[in-house]
Amino acid sequence: MSDLISRVRDARNAPAVTQFFPRGWMRAVGFEYATLVALIFGLPLSKGRIRREGELIVLTGLPEWAFRRGGTTVGRVYLTRDNDGDDVIRHEKVHLEQWRKYGFWMPLLYALAGTDPTKNRFEIEAGLEDGGYKPKKSRPRARHAATGSATTALTPENPESDDDSTL
Repeated sequence: MSDLISRVRDARNAPAVTQFFPRGWMRAVGFEYATLVALIFGLPLSKGRIRREGELIVLTGLPEWAFRRGGTTVGRVYLTRDNDGDDVIRHEKVHLEQWRKYGFWMPLLYALAGTDPTKNRFEIEAGLEDGGYKPKKSRPRARHAATGSATTALTPENPESDDDSTL
């Protein structure tokens, strides 16, 4: 069996083959095909704003039956009703890169990763907080350099300082 695999790899990497079919061409074809299918499906259904966010094409105003959860990315197209805030767009751009990486394999790999987003490796990689699957962690406020305080800064209205020269 390993001999057969070795011969297939050698044939796949032969100069005559790589000249016409560069490495990764199937992934690229799968990515572009998925994008085309999503546009054909989503454009007629979209009743909202259509825009680009970098490479991501965002179609809003779709009926809820057209996607799962708050929205879904297929290829470079994000299909949603109205779930298109900055955090979600950042999350969906990661899914775009996942589609680019896996091409035709993406739907199967995503399904095998499971339906629980908190355990699905694709959702974890895209960011559970940005995707709305977990609450945002509150970040500590920045400390002011002069006072070391997170709540007050030295200002003319708040001249609490250790400098005795102003007494």
